[in-house]
Amino acid sequence: MARIKETVETWHDLAGKQDNLIDLIDLALEEGDDSLKAESAAEVDNIERLIEEMEFQETLGGEYDGNSAVLAIHAGAGGTESQDWAEMLLRMYLRWCEKRHYKAEVIETSVGDEAGIKSALIEIEGDYAYGYLKSERGVHRLVRLSPFDADHARHTSFALVEVMPEVESDTDVTINSEDLKIDAYGSSGPGGQHMQKTSSAIRITHIPTGIVVTCQNERSQTRNKETAMKVLASRLLELEMEKNAEEQAKLKGEHVTAGWGNQIRSYVLHPYKMVKDHRSNYETANPDAVLDGDLDEVIKAYLKSTLET
Repeated sequence: MARIKETVETWHDLAGKQDNLIDLIDLALEEGDDSLKAESAAEVDNIERLIEEMEFQETLGGEYDGNSAVLAIHAGAGGTESQDWAEMLLRMYLRWCEKRHYKAEVIETSVGDEAGIKSALIEIEGDYAYGYLKSERGVHRLVRLSPFDADHARHTSFALVEVMPEVESDTDVTINSEDLKIDAYGSSGPGGQHMQKTSSAIRITHIPTGIVVTCQNERSQTRNKETAMKVLASRLLELEMEKNAEEQAKLKGEHVTAGWGNQIRSYVLHPYKMVKDHRSNYETANPDAVLDGDLDEVIKAYLKSTLET
């Protein structure tokens, strides 16, 4: 209800801005004031951008598109190279969240052997977070000159991104307590001795499916358990969505292996610069901006291509 109310209020605000803009344009033309003309032109651009954004959100009509999201990153084939690439993707999504004013919290990370990360789990809170981020699900491929190779040879790295809608209602997923095995253990990584002494980290195993969720981000065992249960609910919802053949496949995408031939998007930093989404054929020659979180155009190009098909 809150989201629908906000949407309606935003459209009303846009209508008011358009009325004010008409008055401003009339005044600028009447007085021949160049500064008012420039202000009018800027306001036109602003309103057009807002309308385009609102109209695009209206296309996100999937059952869970309006939900917050849980995003997981896993380093694929390539050792240290791919673990570093996984950390680059983590930064990219966190920067994207900042730019969209979404709240993002890293729930769990597994540090790489030499650099980067083996995996990470992020909780992303905000309207339509899942609707946008479902486009990121799949294998991401990086081509670059290796910073870890003494010969600076060109390397190809892979990382797998999973995206799940955050469960907002107990009616979406039912979890029976007798199906759970819950273990507490000492946290590793940042947090030091206090976290290790208190065994604040939580590992939850869902026995019927074999799904394992861990969380050690918080000092409190209770908070870690609450977060782990939320992630487990999202993973169970994802599993349920997979069982619903054609219709749910459009919502969820297919599970793939992080390796050759399965990439949804390539990020090339050498011998030329390009990001290409292999599903929508969207391309940009500015991978640095994309890796800094400018993902909106890439995401929208893919989502629009799914509507066309």
